[in-house]
Amino acid sequence: MKADNLFHIGIVTDDLDATRAGLTGLLGYEWGPQIGGPVTVTLPGGVVVDVEMACAYSITTPRLEIVRSIPGTFWEPVAGAGVHHLGYWSDDVAADAAELAAAGYETEATRGGPDGPSFAFLRSDTGYRVELVSRASQSGLERCWA
Repeated sequence: MKADNLFHIGIVTDDLDATRAGLTGLLGYEWGPQIGGPVTVTLPGGVVVDVEMACAYSITTPRLEIVRSIPGTFWEPVAGAGVHHLGYWSDDVAADAAELAAAGYETEATRGGPDGPSFAFLRSDTGYRVELVSRASQSGLERCWA
């Protein structure tokens, strides 16, 4: 993993539209389309759940991802912090996740893909959260801010 693979800062909110409007009004952010739908993820202990994701990426940089909260999951607003995670492109999500786990990060969720995980969320013991996103998803996601 490298610092230059950082491609977004994730913010989780209860009101996606109001958060986007606020960041537009205050900071001049512009937004791509809202995307999402049902996503199957594996949680700690091997629990597989379906969640309804909704998010939007800024077309303005530095790139922000605004995610609608999902009650009862780690996709909930971080009290007093605002930033939920840092998103990094990964050429090998499983290997990068293993490297983070060896450094003490705990896996919070993964999503399978045809060639291994398509994404993984890991959290440090101090609360710092990283999202690893397969580089195979890059061209599709980049359409969200093209």
